[in-house]
Amino acid sequence: MIEKDFVTEGLKRTKIDEFLESELERAGYGGMEIQVTPLGTMVVVYAERPGMVIGRGGKTVRAITQNLKNDYGLENPQVEVKEVDVPELNPKIMAHKIAAMLQRGMHFRRVAYTSLRRIMGAGAQGVEVTISGKIRGSRSACAKFTDGYIKKCGEPAIKHVRTGFATVQLKPGVLGIYVRIMPPGIVLPDKVEIKEVEISEPAVEEVVENIEQEEAVAVEEKVEKAEPVEILEEITEEAPEDAEEIPEEVPEEEVETPEAEAPKAEAEESSEEVAETAEEIPEESSESETAESETEKSETDEKADKSE
Repeated sequence: MIEKDFVTEGLKRTKIDEFLESELERAGYGGMEIQVTPLGTMVVVYAERPGMVIGRGGKTVRAITQNLKNDYGLENPQVEVKEVDVPELNPKIMAHKIAAMLQRGMHFRRVAYTSLRRIMGAGAQGVEVTISGKIRGSRSACAKFTDGYIKKCGEPAIKHVRTGFATVQLKPGVLGIYVRIMPPGIVLPDKVEIKEVEISEPAVEEVVENIEQEEAVAVEEKVEKAEPVEILEEITEEAPEDAEEIPEEVPEEEVETPEAEAPKAEAEESSEEVAETAEEIPEESSESETAESETEKSETDEKADKSE
């Protein structure tokens, strides 16, 4: 059955992890990975102090390799040791450190808050430390300390949250330390990003240049508008000069001196006399015509009498 194969494989991994944890507790054991290759089985061990895992002349590594081959049935096991970059973000290392501090007799609250500060100072998004057992007295209790933002359930909790467990033997009894850490750089599905509107502010130099250009354009426009105005002003200045010259002549003609008034009066009198003579002449002509007609009639009468 395939299910039995998965179960047996999981049990084998768990037993190997417990064995390495017990053997490398002083070296700061931080977990392991098993990779099956055609050449053999690669076991990658993460530790805070890799030198203690390797041992003097590789003695510890060879002993671990032999045990993995004989006791756990790994084919051609090859052990590789890697150093943990940030021990504060590894829950197994931190759980063992908390256990060591409790074993030295420190109060559990002080130990928990110190560990929280160290883990959050390393850049973790959230952390949860649980200490359970006889921490206050003869009765068992559980103290939980949290900081930051951490997922408790669902796929993000299984996929992203790292867990570590350690135990410590004290006089009242055994205490269990459970550490859960959500490392930095994880994008959760419920995260909402708010886009910020970028308002580009031009530099001071650009603003000064723009102001200078605008001022230059305004000056040019003023100059263009001022040219026709100057021409009009010149024209208007010339026009009043001509106008001033004309009135100087007009008053000389219009002003009537007493010397000029005498010929005007004589001319008016002569014109009146001409008009009177013109009226008398037609009357004299009409009288002469009537006399001539009467003489002609008398002559005709005399001729008629003579003929009779």
